[in-house]
Amino acid sequence: MLGHRPVLSESALNKNTKPLDIRTYYSLHYVGQPLVSPDQTRVLFTEYYYDQEQNDEAAMVNIVDISSGAVKTLTPNAVGQTYEAIDWLDDSFIAYSYNGSIYSMPAQEDASGSLVFEPPWPIGTTKLRDKIIAFGANVYPDCNLQQTSDRRAEEKTNQTTSALVFDNLWVRHWDAWMTMRKPNVFAASLVRDGDRWSVGAERNLMAKLPPFHDPLIRWYADDYAMDKQGKTIAFVVRNPSDNMAAKTNVDIYLVPTDDSKKPMLLTGDSDGVASSPVFSPDGKYLAWLQMETPGYESDINRIYIYDVEAGTNRSVARDWDRSPDLLLWSSDGTSLFALAPDHGNTIVFSIDVSSGSRQQLTNNGTAIDIALAGSDQLVLQYTDQDKSTDLYILDIGTKKLRQLTDVNAEVLKDTYVGAAEDFWFVGARDEKVHGWLVKPPAFDPAKKYPLVYIIHGGPQESFLKTFGFSVSDLNVYASAGLIAAVVNFHGSTGYGQNFTDSIGGQWGGYPYEDLMKGLDHILEKHKYIDPGRLVAMGGSYGGYMVNWINGHTKRFKALVAYDGEFSSVLGWYSTDELWFTEHDMGGTPYDPKSRRMYEKYNPERFANEFSTPTLFFHGGNDFRLGLENSLAPFTLLRRKNIPARLVYFPDEGHLITRKGNEIKYLVETFRWIAEHTNTEIAYEYSR
Repeated sequence: MLGHRPVLSESALNKNTKPLDIRTYYSLHYVGQPLVSPDQTRVLFTEYYYDQEQNDEAAMVNIVDISSGAVKTLTPNAVGQTYEAIDWLDDSFIAYSYNGSIYSMPAQEDASGSLVFEPPWPIGTTKLRDKIIAFGANVYPDCNLQQTSDRRAEEKTNQTTSALVFDNLWVRHWDAWMTMRKPNVFAASLVRDGDRWSVGAERNLMAKLPPFHDPLIRWYADDYAMDKQGKTIAFVVRNPSDNMAAKTNVDIYLVPTDDSKKPMLLTGDSDGVASSPVFSPDGKYLAWLQMETPGYESDINRIYIYDVEAGTNRSVARDWDRSPDLLLWSSDGTSLFALAPDHGNTIVFSIDVSSGSRQQLTNNGTAIDIALAGSDQLVLQYTDQDKSTDLYILDIGTKKLRQLTDVNAEVLKDTYVGAAEDFWFVGARDEKVHGWLVKPPAFDPAKKYPLVYIIHGGPQESFLKTFGFSVSDLNVYASAGLIAAVVNFHGSTGYGQNFTDSIGGQWGGYPYEDLMKGLDHILEKHKYIDPGRLVAMGGSYGGYMVNWINGHTKRFKALVAYDGEFSSVLGWYSTDELWFTEHDMGGTPYDPKSRRMYEKYNPERFANEFSTPTLFFHGGNDFRLGLENSLAPFTLLRRKNIPARLVYFPDEGHLITRKGNEIKYLVETFRWIAEHTNTEIAYEYSR
C-alpha cells in the first residue's frame, strides 16, 4: 500500500530546479483507459499528446506487457491523426478507431489494420464481445445510421432558415442547442471470417421506448454497459418529460442485444440520478450507483445490485459515508471494486457484496479508471500531485502499487514537480477543513513568495491530487515562482456526505468562511508567504466565489475568474440546468421565500464594494453560465476605473478544452499576476 508521502526536505526541493514551464507542461503525454487482454498478460491503451508548434493533437494505440512493462506502439504516431483503442477481439487481435471507422489489427508492431465497420453516420462509445458490437449514436427519431445521414443531408440541401423553435425545457445543454438528434444505443452482429471481421445491420435498442409528445424532448442515453456474454445491455437514460432542465430523473433499463424484448426499467422506485452500470462476470448480476434524492445532483451514490434471474434488487454498504464514482466486479463476483473521493484523493476500495464490508486498497493519489488483470491484481489509470497519469498494477492482496508505464520519462527528466504538503485547520461550524500547497523549485524559506489561492468549482466537487492538463494544476503555478494552495471547503466531496450537503443555502457562507480561515492558517504557518502579494482565482463556482470575494474583502492584490457567476438571480434564469441552484437555494428566484436566499448570496448585490483588479475569462458556448456573468463585472470594474481584463473564447464552453486556449489562459493569467503583484514570473511562453 502506498504510505503517506513525507513532506520533501529543502534539499529534495532544490534537487531538480528546472521549472515545469508551460511548454514542458503541454508536452506531457496522457494514457487512456486500460483494456486487459483475455489472457490477462497485456494491457491495450491509447496515448495522447499535443503538438504546440502545429496546434494539433495526436493519439496512438499501445500495448504494454504486464510482467515486463515493455511497450509496443501499434499505430502511427503522427500529429493530426487520432487512433483510439476500442478493445481486444481475442488474444491475437485488437480493434481501434480511426477517422470514424473501426479497424482490426494483429496485436503486434508493424502490422496493418483491416476495415471492420465504416459507419455512414458518426458513432460514439463502442463495446465489443465475441459476436456482438454495441455503440452509441445521435440519431433522428425512428432512424438508423444511414437514414440519419440521409435526413441530415436533405435538411442541409433544403434548409431555408436557421431558426430553432422550442416549447419546452431543455433548449440547450452544456455547449450545444438541442436538436431532433438524440444519443441512442445500438447493437449489431460482429461476424468473423478468418482474420477479418464485419458488422451486420444495427438495431436501435431504445426504439421500443414510448414516444414523447415533444420530439425535441426525447429519450437521451448517457451511458451503457454490456455483459461479458454479449446478451444484455444496461443503458442509462434521461427520461423525457416537460421541463427536463429542472429534473434529475435518470434511469437504467435492461434490454437484450437481439432486441427481442422491450427495455425493462430497473430504477422506477427513484427519481434521482442512476449511473455507472456494470455486469458481474457471469452476467447474473448488475450493479449501479443510485442517487435517491430527486433534484439533487450531488446526493450520495448508493450501490445497488440487481439479480437478473430473480428480478430483484438490493442496496449494499449503506453505512458507507463516501460517494463512489465507478464500480467494477471482482473476477469471482463476490466483491465490487469502487473508486471514491477521500480527503483529496480518489481511493480504490473493495466491497463485499454480501456483508457490505469495505477494505481500502490505496492510500493516496487519484485512481481515474480500473480494470481486472486476473483474480489478484488490478490495472489502474493513476495520477498524483507529483505524478503524471500512467498505468499501474495494484496487487489486491499486498496493496502494493507497481508502475507499469512511464510515458513522460523524457519530458519530465530533470524537471521539478512538487508534492502536496497537506494542512488542516478549523473552519466553518468548528469543523476541520483540509487543504494543501505546493512550493516552487529552488525554494528558499528565507525569501518572500506570492501566493495563488485556487478555488474549485462545483461547488459539490473537490480538488484532487492530480497532475497534468488542467489550467488549475498547482505545479504550473509553483514552477512560475508562486506558492500554490487549495482548500476543500464545506460542500466539497470526499469528507462525508454531511460535509458535502452543508453548502445548501450557504453559497457565500461556509465556503467563504473556510477560505478566509484557511488563508489565515496558511499565512500564520508559512512566514515565507508575502501577505501583500495574494491572488485568488477560480472557475465556475470558483469564479462565483472570486466575485463574492471582490465584494467582501480587499486582502487580494489581484483576482482571476473564468466562467463564474456574477448574478445568482440571472444565473438561474439563463442556465441550462435548473435543478442544482433550485436545490441549493431552496427553490426558484420568483418564489418570495427562496428569492431571499438568491439575494443573500448574490455577488451583484455587493457591486459597490468591488475594488480588486480582476481578469475574466469566458467561453462563447458556455450555457451553464452565460457570457453576461463575466461581461457584467468587467463592465462594473472598468466603469469604476479599476483595472480589469476580459479574455473571450468564442469556441469554448463552460470549460476550456482546446490546448491552445488553455495555453493562452495561463499566459494571460501569469501576465496579470505579474502586473498586479510586482512579481517576476520565473518563465515566459512563446511559440
